[in-house]
This record gives sequence, structure tokens and C-alpha cells, in this order.
Amino acid sequence: MMEKADSGQKLYTRMRLWEFPDQYVLEPTDGSSGSSLAVSRVDGSMKLIDELPESSTHRVPKIRTIFGVVGMLKLLAGSYLIVITERECVGSYLGFPIYKISSLKIFPCDHSLNNSPAEQKKMEAEFSGLLNIAEKTCGLYFSYDTNLTLCAQKLHDLGDESRLLPLWRQAEPRYLWNNYMLEALIDNKLDPYLLPVVQGSFHNFQAAIGKDIIDVTLIARRCTRRNGTRMWRRGADSDGYVANFVETEQIMQFNGFTASFVQVRGSIPLLWEQIVDLTYKPKFEIVKLEEAPRVVERHFLDLRKKYGAVLAVDLINKHGGEGRLGEKFANAMQHIASDDVRYVHFDFHHICGHIHFERLSILYEQISDFIDRNGYLLLNEKGEKMKEQLGVVRTNCIDCLDRTNVTQSMIGRNMLEYQLRRLGIFGAEETIISHPNLDESFKILWANHGDDISIQYSGTPALKGDFVRCGQRTFQGIVNDGVYALQRYYLNNFHDGAKQDAIDLLQGHYIVSVSRDTTPSSQKRGLEAIASFPLALSLVLTGFLFATMSLRQVRYDLRHLFFSIMWAGLSVGIAAVVRANGRIFCNRPRLHKPRC
Repeated sequence: MMEKADSGQKLYTRMRLWEFPDQYVLEPTDGSSGSSLAVSRVDGSMKLIDELPESSTHRVPKIRTIFGVVGMLKLLAGSYLIVITERECVGSYLGFPIYKISSLKIFPCDHSLNNSPAEQKKMEAEFSGLLNIAEKTCGLYFSYDTNLTLCAQKLHDLGDESRLLPLWRQAEPRYLWNNYMLEALIDNKLDPYLLPVVQGSFHNFQAAIGKDIIDVTLIARRCTRRNGTRMWRRGADSDGYVANFVETEQIMQFNGFTASFVQVRGSIPLLWEQIVDLTYKPKFEIVKLEEAPRVVERHFLDLRKKYGAVLAVDLINKHGGEGRLGEKFANAMQHIASDDVRYVHFDFHHICGHIHFERLSILYEQISDFIDRNGYLLLNEKGEKMKEQLGVVRTNCIDCLDRTNVTQSMIGRNMLEYQLRRLGIFGAEETIISHPNLDESFKILWANHGDDISIQYSGTPALKGDFVRCGQRTFQGIVNDGVYALQRYYLNNFHDGAKQDAIDLLQGHYIVSVSRDTTPSSQKRGLEAIASFPLALSLVLTGFLFATMSLRQVRYDLRHLFFSIMWAGLSVGIAAVVRANGRIFCNRPRLHKPRC
């Protein structure tokens, strides 16, 4: 068990939120003797108070229990307080309770809008509407007692001085989901209210192996540097930070021993994108190809500083659009390849197809030497370091979801077997599959993990999840993949634009300003004023329905051939108009200017 973070001031674990007409008051009710926090409903200003305000007999304040403050967000004129209204204990991380946020609520501090111009009120309403999307953010976790943004090895290596700091000051900024939203509380030195939150996944299980009981935990931390949704955040930025970068840590505990193994995933570190245009699979476009070597170098330099040696496993196709992108990635990697940076391409679809995922053993044979050499963290019963992880496997496909999750689960399985042999729980030839309960629990662990990461990036559970969950492809799994693929198409084109705006707002990637040139999206002209995706889709489907019905009657009446061609042509024409005017129907983001 790790030592408890001995920060100077403990976080409040339960509070009572009072809604007075002019302010919100957060009163600690967990036995702490600290002051209450008053937040003005006019401008969001904060101050500590020792006594609750007197309430009017005519207007009794609303009272609700909250479990933490996520932060404060400022828009054009108003500020918005974000708090946790429901939580669920989902397990423990190195001995400390971990909670999942079940419900967020946003309290507006926008009374100053009463004196604002009508146009500013309208724009404020549009931006605050994005916060309704933010309230539904999934996969948020926190702990009152330990730093959830750091893996076990980083936690173990914290110095004594760092352990005395408040949790938010110990946190790794790239995995601190509410980093930007905490700024107002940090400025007011409100350490007991500063609750670090991570986005990702957390699952664990216990399993008996003979008389031995092991505890296995899988935790994922999403990076906030280039956070977003599937089609709206691709590739890298100029600093080398990539989309969908996730650190995954697999922890095994047994009789006081703790073993930790970290893997990472992330988008191909080039400047590339897929512009949403209503096609099922938009073209890959590489931007500023001449910048590729520099961006790749910066990305892997950052990884080396954080994790040590890096093995990049690239799972994308060798042909087509993926192949062209992969070729540029491989060429850029040649310039930085060294003893500490290695690149391996494995054409997942070509080698494994849609059902032969056991062929991933071919890949493992290619990379096992790196994994053996760079190892994992192992702590003994006294918390002393017996081994440490010296490098990391970085896996990517196009989305860094489906193929990546299957591959990472395979690596995690091999590593867990290696650790169990090291501790004498497994014999030399013993494997997880020879223990049905352990095998099933491990599969479910990784399948749930893959679904969580996929939902946060694409909006649907992971594809190929049946193999991770069941060990083989199933008919139901193939059907589910088809449904999820259609759902992803819809979400990418007609939902994720607004979601991306909300993410950028929460992460501080876009700062709302009165001086910014922002045109409210409600101002539409011409076709855009009446066009909608459901209408277009209905017309296309109706056209194809009549075309099919007419075609079936052709053998009885040749006139129906004319009608078939007419309906089919009309359907194709409507689809072409929709395709050509993709930006009319697509939910394009309104936020264009990044945070300075």
C-alpha cells in the first residue's frame, strides 16, 4: 500500500450548498471546522465566511448536498459554478477510495447580465447552452486522499516536500481534467475546495488462484492537451501533443506486493485531419507535411522525458488512405530512431482479418524483447522498489480505439502472466486462460476499459469488443459493430461539433471574449434556415424506397423501369446536394480562436 498523501489541508468530502438570492454558500458538513465559501450570483466572486447569512422568512433558500467543487467557468458576462451532486465509490487505487462522478450541476452566477445589451445576452445564452452538454461529460473520477493523475511509479517517486503539497499542486497538469476550471479557486487560495478530477476509466476485480487472492486494477487517464471527439480532433498540434492520448495503467496487488505496468495510446503524431463532409470515411489530409519531422520529434521527446524508452506500435493498414498516412509516419520515424525510440508497423487488418486476433502473437514476438528489457514497477511489502518500468509501448491505429484496445489487452495479459510467475503464483508454463474465473474477469476488465475510452472519443462502445470480452468474434459482436459504426457516422456529422465546442470551453482551449468576432449560429440564411439532416435523410430514404418498389415491378410493367430510374436519380441528386452542402447540415464548431 502506498503512503497517504500528507497534504497540508484535507479536502472537504461533503458540503451543503445554500442558494440565497444574491449568493451561493458552500458549507462543509463532513466534520471539518473550516470556513464556508460564499460565491456571488452577480459576478462569481468568492470569499470565505464564518457564519451563514440570515435567510428571509419570505424566501427560504434551497439546500442540496454536494460532494466537491469541479471549478468555475467564466463566459462573456456571467460565471458558472460547477459542482458534484452525485458520486459513486467504484473501488480503491493503491488502498484509497476512488469515486466516479454520477452527476454534475452548473449554477449560474450571471445576474450582471440583467444590465447587458441584448446581443450580449443572446451570445451568453448560446455559450451557456454548451454547458448543458458539459453537464453530461462521462468518465470523470476523483479521490479525496490520493493523486489520481499519477501512476504508481510516479507516486512512489514523489519527494517528501511534494507529498506535503495539496493534491492539486501534486497533479500532472496534462491529466487534470478540471485544470482550467480550478484557476479561479486557486487564485483565491481555496485549497480545501480544490478537487482534482481525471477523465478516463477505472475498473478492478479480485480473483482467487488456488489459495491466493490477487487484486487487478485498470485505470486510464485522458490527456487534456488535445482533447476532443473522434473526427474533430485528429493527429498532433504544432507542439507534438496528439488527439486521444491516453495513459493506461494495469496494477496487480498480492500479499502486500504491488506491480504496475503502463501503456499509452495516441493519434499518429503528424499534422493531419479528416474534415467532416457527410461521407462515411472522409479523406485523410496531411497539413504542412514539411513540419512532420519536427512534430514527431517533439512528440517522442516528450514521451522519452516522461516514460523513458518508447516503442511505437503502428497498427494501421498498409494500403489506401491509411497506408499513405502510415508511410509519412514511418518516414518521419526514421529520422529519430535510436536505442530509446523504436518503430514497428503491424498491419492489423491484413494479418488478423476480422476474426483471427490470435495472430497478434506474431506482433508480441517482435516486441517482447523491448517489454522484457524495460519491465514494470514492482514494490515489496515494505513499499520498497524492487523493479521499475524504464520504457513504454505506444500503440496507435487510426482512432486509437478498437485495434489499439485489442492489442493493449494482449500486451497486458502477457505482462500479468509474467508478473504472476515472478511472484511464484504461476508456474513456468501456467497462463491466465488455465484459470477460467481469472480469464473471464480479465477479459471483462479490458472490454469495459475499451468501451469507456471509445464512448468518450467516438460516442459508442469499442468495435471488436466481443473478442476482448469473449476471446473470440461472435455473430452478435459483428452485428453490434455495424450498429456502432452507423452511430459513429451520425455523431461525427451531426452531434460532435457542439460537443467539441463544449470540450474546448471547459478545457480553456477557447476563451470567450466580448471583443471576439463571433457570429451566433442561430443566424442562418437561405437553404440553411430550412435544411436539416432528418429532412434530407427522409427524402433520400423515401426516394430509394420508391425506386426499389418500382424496380420489383419492372418484370410486370416496363413503365416501372422509368419510375425506378427517376426515383433513384432523385435520391442520388438529393444526396449530392447534401454532400456538396455538407457544412449546412454538419454541426460545425463555432469556436475558432484558441486560448492565447
